[in-house]
Amino acid sequence: MTISGRLLDLTTCAVVRLLCRVDAEQIDRVPMRGPLILITNHVNMLEIPVLQSRLRPRPITGVAKAEAWNNRVVGWLLDQWGAIPVRRGESDMGALRRSLDALRQGHILAIAPEGTRSRHGRLQQGRPGVVTIALRSGAPILPLAFHGGEKLRENLKRLRRTPFHIAVGEPFRIDPGSQRVDREIRRRITNEIMYRLAALLPPAYRGVYADLENATESFLRPAPSSA
Repeated sequence: MTISGRLLDLTTCAVVRLLCRVDAEQIDRVPMRGPLILITNHVNMLEIPVLQSRLRPRPITGVAKAEAWNNRVVGWLLDQWGAIPVRRGESDMGALRRSLDALRQGHILAIAPEGTRSRHGRLQQGRPGVVTIALRSGAPILPLAFHGGEKLRENLKRLRRTPFHIAVGEPFRIDPGSQRVDREIRRRITNEIMYRLAALLPPAYRGVYADLENATESFLRPAPSSA
């Protein structure tokens, strides 16, 4: 790691401690080695430094919308964190190749299937890009959900630290069996993945996946945890 990278990590940890009270007891469930697709909900930018500060020294990268690099400061931070820019609304083969390369190197690849920040913390409809990456890489998927960070601005105004909660689920893999993975199957798999994420959140945060009683797991199989 470069000197600037080390300084950024130290600064990130200090800022996170200053702004938040992070409940990260379950972070130990994240495997310490091997390729891993980490699916998360996406409320605001706070999640990136929280993850970086809690999962180091494991190499972790993530996928971010290409427009984020239009802001020089944000773009520089994303570059330091090894983020992969993706052009939304199209098949970005460059982003796909970089994502698969990161997994082949044994990195954690963080993906927010919602594709955009919710700001309010309630889950939005998932997008199927994660399905393609999981099927092509064969990497296990681990759901990790945040809540509390949506109150950051409100708490800053009151000079209060923000309680930030992290819940980690069980690893799984996608197994379509003999079925051809067409658009409809991708949609169904995406919903099954999102319900796994919703199950980690309090009911008020489950959004469009609040009806957990309707969740299915036809295409999901358990994956053993790595030590």
